[in-house]
Amino acid sequence: MMDFYQVLEKRRTIRDFSDREVTDEVLEKVLGAAFKAPTNDHLRQFELVVVRGQENIARLISPVLKNTKEIQETGLNAGASTMDKDEYAMFSDALPKQQRMLIQSNCLVLPFFRQKGYPLCKPADQSSLNYFASAWAAVENILLAATAEGCACAFRIPIGNESEYVKQAVGAPDEYEFTCFLAIGYAAENAHICKQKDIQVKDRIHKNNW
Repeated sequence: MMDFYQVLEKRRTIRDFSDREVTDEVLEKVLGAAFKAPTNDHLRQFELVVVRGQENIARLISPVLKNTKEIQETGLNAGASTMDKDEYAMFSDALPKQQRMLIQSNCLVLPFFRQKGYPLCKPADQSSLNYFASAWAAVENILLAATAEGCACAFRIPIGNESEYVKQAVGAPDEYEFTCFLAIGYAAENAHICKQKDIQVKDRIHKNNW
């Protein structure tokens, strides 16, 4: 078993999956990590829908293909002149795989969280986003747990009407919000791993003031 800092080092977004299936036992262990994350209300009001089978996943994510095509046609062309070279290389690899990676994993997790008080996309103030922040802390725990178990993950943040579509498709209650499409599987032998930015930590730490 890897130690914690090895897990951090090995966690990468993988968009190329093999046909090896994640067992229910491993999946439950990985998803259980979500409920160890900090939450603003201490209630950990997360619900996780698991979709198995490529045909089932394909039906569920049908809007993704349309939205991805639109982004590819506009975003990559514009990004070529404005993005950092490593950022552009990542997007060039990621965008064509947005639909395929979710289907190919054969295990799609849909994390939901209970949102209170304000519409998610119209927060009254920063603290209104506490539930959203807690949901992403839970997702991060899942990513790290999956890495520790030797699994690979890729996630897609919903755009356009994808969140509402998914909520209706799986029958999620109105007060619950959709976090992301989260594919969990095992990396293909030739899986592409994007170059990580070389960050000098000491340069990012400011003492007493910026």
